[in-house]
Amino acid sequence: MPTAGSYLTRDELRSLRKRSDLRGAWMLAHAWGLIFGAMALFAWWPNPLTFLLAVMIVGTRQLGLGILMHDAAHGLLFHNRTLNDRVGNWLCAYPQILDLDIYRPYHFEHHRKTQQPDDPDLPLSAKFPVSRASFLRKSLRDLTGLTFFRQYRAAMDSPARRGDGSTKRGLVRPLIANLALLAVLTALGKPHYYLMFWVLPLVTWRMWVTRIRNIAEHAMVRDNDDPLLHARTTLANPLERLLIAPYFVNYHLEHHLYMWIPCYNLPRAHGLIRSKGLEPRMEVQRNYADVLRLALTAA
Repeated sequence: MPTAGSYLTRDELRSLRKRSDLRGAWMLAHAWGLIFGAMALFAWWPNPLTFLLAVMIVGTRQLGLGILMHDAAHGLLFHNRTLNDRVGNWLCAYPQILDLDIYRPYHFEHHRKTQQPDDPDLPLSAKFPVSRASFLRKSLRDLTGLTFFRQYRAAMDSPARRGDGSTKRGLVRPLIANLALLAVLTALGKPHYYLMFWVLPLVTWRMWVTRIRNIAEHAMVRDNDDPLLHARTTLANPLERLLIAPYFVNYHLEHHLYMWIPCYNLPRAHGLIRSKGLEPRMEVQRNYADVLRLALTAA
C-alpha cells in the first residue's frame, strides 16, 4: 500500500505546506466577527428567529475556534511558535474552557493510531451506525446541555488534570478569558448576551455540530487501515459551512494524509489528489445529509 506522501509530488506538498500569518489572523477575525455579528443581528431585530439563528451561528463559530485551536496544535496558525500557542489558547481554547497544551498530545495520539483499537477518538465513531431513536436521544442530550456537562466533568477527572494542582490552574485562564468576554459585552451594554450568545451556544449547538463533525470524519469508513479510506471528506455547501462545518474542517481525509497542511490549503490538496485519478479510492460524501443517512441505517 502506498504511503500518504506518494500521492503528491514534493513540489505540490511544498506549496501546500506554506503557512500564512495573514490568513491565520483573518480566520480568527472572521470567527469573532461572525460571533459579534450574530449578536448584533439579534440586537437590531430581536425575535425568536434571529435568536435561534444567532445561537446556531455562534455555536458553529465556537466549533470554528476549536478548528483554529486544532491548527495551532499542529503549529499552523502562525509561524512564531509562541504567538501560535498563545493565540491558540487565549482566543480559541480558553474561552471554551479548553487547553491547547492538553489537547495537543491527545490529538497527536489520534493521528498516530487513527481508527486502530487504541485510537483515543475511536469511541466517537465506533458506535455508528445507530438507529434513528438512538441518534435522537444523543441529539437531545447535546441540545439540552447534558453532553457538555458530562464531558466537562470527565475532563476535570482525567489524569491530565489530577494530582498535581493542574485542575485549579487549568480553570484560572479560562475564567480570565470568559471574564474578559463578559467585560466586553458589558461595555457594549449587553452583559446578558454572555449567557444568551456565548454560554448557551457553547453547551448546546456547538455540542451537536461537533457530534455531526465526529460522525462525518471517521464513522462508517470503509477501511480502518487504508489512508484514503480511514477518514472522510464531506463536500459542504455554503449553508453547511455556515452552520455545521467552518474553516475547511470537512476536508478531514486530506488532513489525515498531510497533517502539516494549514486548513485553508486542504481544498487545494483535495483537488490535487483527485487529479491523480484517486477519487474512486477516496472516502468522500457529497454532503452532511448523505453522511447522516449512512449513520442512521441501524435497525
